[in-house]
Amino acid sequence: MKEEITLQPMEIADYDGVRALWMSIRGFGIRALDDSREDIMRFLDRNPTTSVVARAGERIVGSILCGSDGRQGALYHVCVAEEYRRQGIGSRMVGYCMKALREMGINKVALIAFADNDGGNAFWKQIGWKRGNVNYYEFVLNEKNITRFIGRE
Repeated sequence: MKEEITLQPMEIADYDGVRALWMSIRGFGIRALDDSREDIMRFLDRNPTTSVVARAGERIVGSILCGSDGRQGALYHVCVAEEYRRQGIGSRMVGYCMKALREMGINKVALIAFADNDGGNAFWKQIGWKRGNVNYYEFVLNEKNITRFIGRE
């Protein structure tokens, strides 16, 4: 019998479990400041109904940070624990987020997937997402906000 997976809105009380999940995923990028408890709390305060966690019992096995600026939605840190992949959990979590964004009147959603994330890129293509025709630019306002990749050599 398959273990029941439940989806729930992410709350700051989930932070330790979500961070443990992030740290278990090879190639996952963690930012020094943006992914701190304080910054995730600020994100969740601004977007209280859109982020999601997937649980197998008490264990968090999937999560998505999802938010909106009022015009466009964004998905961040979409992940499922390796041993729980290919069970539809990622698709269910994306559906949860899309429903929450639609209820807010959001009509477009964006995300960033690293070019060398073959599994992630295959997932997005499989569920109907298309690569946009845009160049992504960034300007770092705080040099202390370093991205560290888990398990990369």
